[in-house]
Amino acid sequence: MSSDQQQHNEHSVSNKHNVIVGEVISVKMDKTIVVRVVRLVKHQLYGKFVRRYSKMYAHDPLNSCNNGDVVSIAAMKPISKTKRWQLIAILKHSQQQRLEDNIAS
Repeated sequence: MSSDQQQHNEHSVSNKHNVIVGEVISVKMDKTIVVRVVRLVKHQLYGKFVRRYSKMYAHDPLNSCNNGDVVSIAAMKPISKTKRWQLIAILKHSQQQRLEDNIAS
């Protein structure tokens, strides 16, 4: 990766408005993860807060995520028809991954 690309990636990550947190729901594609983002919306009539979900396709260059991981993703320029997000960090590994690590060691 050239220095220009690194500066561009660092610039897009530093903008906190473009960083969101969600849960990985699919890792079936190569170098792509599907992240479910939850937001709360107030119902117009009743005032109760309702959960709304969005699916974001994110670029995972190392295929390091597993289902159930909580990740941080940031917006970037589109690299395919649906991928407009990039994996920044894995905030919390899934319970299944921790069990597999314990069995392996």
